[in-house]
Amino acid sequence: MKLFVTGGAGFIGSVTVKKLLEQGHEVTVFDVLENGHRQAVDPRANLIQGDLRSRQSIMEALARDTFEAIIHFAGYIESGESMKNPLKFFENNFSAGLNLIKAASDKGINSFIFSSTAGVYGTGKPPFTEESPINTTSYYSMSKYFLEEALRASFSQTCIRVSVILRYFNAAGASLDGLLGESHDPETHLIPLVIKTALAQRPQIDLYGTDYPTPDGTAVRDYIHVEDLADAHALSLVKFARSLDGFFEIYNVGTGRGYSNREVINMVKEVSGNDFRVVEKPRREGDWDSSFADCGKIQRELSWRAHFGLREIVETAYLWHKKYPYGFTKEQTVRS
Repeated sequence: MKLFVTGGAGFIGSVTVKKLLEQGHEVTVFDVLENGHRQAVDPRANLIQGDLRSRQSIMEALARDTFEAIIHFAGYIESGESMKNPLKFFENNFSAGLNLIKAASDKGINSFIFSSTAGVYGTGKPPFTEESPINTTSYYSMSKYFLEEALRASFSQTCIRVSVILRYFNAAGASLDGLLGESHDPETHLIPLVIKTALAQRPQIDLYGTDYPTPDGTAVRDYIHVEDLADAHALSLVKFARSLDGFFEIYNVGTGRGYSNREVINMVKEVSGNDFRVVEKPRREGDWDSSFADCGKIQRELSWRAHFGLREIVETAYLWHKKYPYGFTKEQTVRS
């Protein structure tokens, strides 16, 4: 298939692009390169630097070829920042997403995969199914949910007749070939922060909250390996190819179990062989105790399974950060 991938220079997007190319798809990456990295884009893909906030920029990019499907990764991802600057998130995650939906419909592209978030479930009671109540607790998750609903509405109003929404839990790890990993500035995700502490790039790791109603008192999250996430996108495209009628589906993408913050820290210590300072601090406002997925639907309908657990996540991420301690540099380019 000829695929138009927004945000394909980011962490999850770049790993997915590489996998899709290996499966024989033709991929065009559309990325503003604000948080993504040119070096992360597989050289077999066509890279267009452009901004989804400009409808003209999207239309010009879509006019370069006849695309069969859109995979939409692009967007701001930091929940905490969204609470300080909500309009920035609504403009970039929701309004820009609307631009993409409208442009896709105008160009006659009828298939769409959207990278959403399990954050839409908020402080509900896990395990979360796709039918769990929506309880957005940040403007980030709200902006994602609004675009989900826009896609749902467009199902009967535009030519987009095939839509898959993938609600990610906590994406982590690095590509199995060691070429692609998380390179954020600033970094706010737990696993890379703990790894950077193990590599002596940070003086300590702060452990927020030790009095949650969980087995060890620390918050629990479902961590999903980025390679497993890439597989979920590839299998969604298989569903597109087999579909005779239109459909709109939402799938959770997680492992179905959670790991506590303390378990993550201990796993990094074990994998790295390094001890480091852990400072216990009070809970942060807005954090909740536990979140993990019920993945039964995607397992039944797409024959998808998570192949990697916390150890593989930490091992691949540790090796990548050890090799590239400062993330992507001008010297590092993804090789095919």
